Amino acid sequence: MRSDVTHFKCEIANGIARIALDRPERKNPLTFESYAELRDWFRDLVYADDVHVVVILPNGGNFSSGGDVHDIIGPLTKMNMKELLAFTRMTGDLVKAMLNCGKPIISAVDGICAGAGAIMAMASDLRVATPEAKVAFLFNRVGLAGCDMGACAILPRIIGQGRAAELLYLGRSMKAEEGHAWGFFNAVVPADELDQAAMDMAGRIVSGPTFANSMTKTMLAQEWSMGLDQAIEAEAQAQAICMQGNDFRRAYEAFVKKEKPVFEGD
Repeated sequence: MRSDVTHFKCEIANGIARIALDRPERKNPLTFESYAELRDWFRDLVYADDVHVVVILPNGGNFSSGGDVHDIIGPLTKMNMKELLAFTRMTGDLVKAMLNCGKPIISAVDGICAGAGAIMAMASDLRVATPEAKVAFLFNRVGLAGCDMGACAILPRIIGQGRAAELLYLGRSMKAEEGHAWGFFNAVVPADELDQAAMDMAGRIVSGPTFANSMTKTMLAQEWSMGLDQAIEAEAQAQAICMQGNDFRRAYEAFVKKEKPVFEGD
């Protein structure tokens, strides 16, 4: 998987990709270019054998302030409908790429996590925060609907319909403790422990059966649009595929020997 990106930071080692937006002096806003490059990077991740989990990190004490006011919002006010629809579809494609990349994503959230930044955290599989983290879906505060980049579909599934409606209608910040109580955050840790907490979680995923984890990620995304009978059948097929893998055999052999299995992702 390529790490030579232009509009965000990326490091890849030991099966873990660490990425972060890289404009800390502006609280890491997204631009047209960073949206597109992130979309393409997550799309390519489907075919990457050297990455098994992604960690999205803060930079300079903040996760992301969302779409850049000057570089994005200003130009959007001058676009016609065709151009605006191309933009909103492109931002939605980033979320679809994250959901369909086949690799678990962990967001480590510190400081400001707003707008499209909040969406990226929302579209991740797991989220860890510091007490200073503040998540805000700000769309209605700039005169837009809260139904942006899948927010009305995904956020209620994480925290419930009423709580999601509150955040999307009011545009208020959700503090870390509140987000943890509501199930948005999996854990809240001190700021100096955030990186390690996210990496420990990533390490546990990488040391597990990575092919099976990828199948879990795929099922979590695909089963949203399935009825219960379809979902059960899809999981039966997915599990049968995993049962043909060597990691399933390794786990059995380790159990017989009373040893801890060492998975290899095949």
